[in-house]
Amino acid sequence: MSGETASAPSRDWDAATYDRVSDVQFAWALEQLERLQLRGDEVVLDAGCGSGRVTAELVKRVPQGRVYGVDVAPSMVAHARERLGDSATILGQDLVELDLPERVDVVFSNATFHWIEDHDTLFDTLGRALRSQGRLVAQCGGEGNVALFLKAGDSVAGEREFAPYFEGWRWPGRFAGAQDTAARLRAGFTDVSCWLEPRLVTPADPIPFVQAVCLVRHLDRLPEPLRPAFRDRVLDRLGSPVVIDYVRLNMVASRR
Repeated sequence: MSGETASAPSRDWDAATYDRVSDVQFAWALEQLERLQLRGDEVVLDAGCGSGRVTAELVKRVPQGRVYGVDVAPSMVAHARERLGDSATILGQDLVELDLPERVDVVFSNATFHWIEDHDTLFDTLGRALRSQGRLVAQCGGEGNVALFLKAGDSVAGEREFAPYFEGWRWPGRFAGAQDTAARLRAGFTDVSCWLEPRLVTPADPIPFVQAVCLVRHLDRLPEPLRPAFRDRVLDRLGSPVVIDYVRLNMVASRR
């Protein structure tokens, strides 16, 4: 690894910008919430709560229950705590090292699991956080997610002025398939259902969307002065209008 990339990889985000531009992710979360059919008294975990926008929707749905939000990114944790106050408990934790004050009835997650490479440990940890017969409802990037977008990013990363910063680097995370995910979940869950769903997205404001959502880990590698040029070259390769080839991996399961 070159000297320019010696620092530890960042896991933080621009929480305020993400909150502002993530209408697409929020809409997907609302679709998932319709599958929960909550009574209103459950204890719920928002696994990867981000800025707390979706967590607030969970709070509305369990007025007699409790909601925990967990995220590893400090800026997201701070943003969620400011938004939610005492209505939810927000914890700064890595999901593969989850440590909640109590077991929960429901684990909900949106647009998070693909940032975690070790899904075996992730599902084992979430299973231990759930009560018997507790439910998991989650969606994340799946096999083939943003493939054309990442190809454009890799192409720009190989250019002479950027290449030293990407030496030995690969995108951090996992875009898993439905069958593989179902097999992993069946180690600790029953009534498992997993499926992939292509979703093409044309961001209304592509520059902040791409910068705060799609390229966040690429841009971490670069010094500030090079980031706008990198972002703009990726956008140039995508053409106009910018269309991002999302593929969502849906998961529904119950703990044994």
